[in-house]
Amino acid sequence: MIPVITTFAWVPPFARGFVRDIRARWACEEVGQPYDIALIHDAKTPEHRCLQPFGQVPTYRDEEVEIFESGAIVLRIAERTGQLIPADPAARSRAIQWLVAALNSVEPYVMAIAINDMFEADRDWSKTRHDKVVDDLHGRLHDLEVALGERQWIDGDAFTVGDLMLISVLGGLRGSGQLERFPRLAAYVERGEARPAHRKAMADQLALYADQS
Repeated sequence: MIPVITTFAWVPPFARGFVRDIRARWACEEVGQPYDIALIHDAKTPEHRCLQPFGQVPTYRDEEVEIFESGAIVLRIAERTGQLIPADPAARSRAIQWLVAALNSVEPYVMAIAINDMFEADRDWSKTRHDKVVDDLHGRLHDLEVALGERQWIDGDAFTVGDLMLISVLGGLRGSGQLERFPRLAAYVERGEARPAHRKAMADQLALYADQS
């Protein structure tokens, strides 16, 4: 069967281009895997929570599995096709390592600034907390830039699931100016987002919401 990715039928303008089904879409485009999109209006329904207990998107299903969490989905797409993930055990482990690091060691810092400056901007403590959140983010971005070094991709010349997830997570900073202090990291994200598969995935997500107010 053609894999099915579930996402929202509508999101507010500020969220367009950031909904996490982009990660699954991108992975499918990279490996040449056709897919269908299932649209939902409410992620908190009992029916959807049977698939995603936290009431989020995306979810994914194919002929063998039905899963949630973008990292697990991207890894499934890679393993199902034997692409985006090296055959060599050491390189394979490093690719998975970076996928996990993107979600566990980088994304919390990216989300912290969005939560503080957007979703909790009306709280009394938001403005005073801003500098600390930015400093924490910059510390983590510095560490990642050092780890990247002069390499094209995070582990060398091959683009893997680790790169896809790192660039997707860092894409959450798009338009914020937070990557400006980290030119190698900014160039890394630019390289990733310039890939034809990413451009196609992003265009398709944005097209879904193009005619919505």
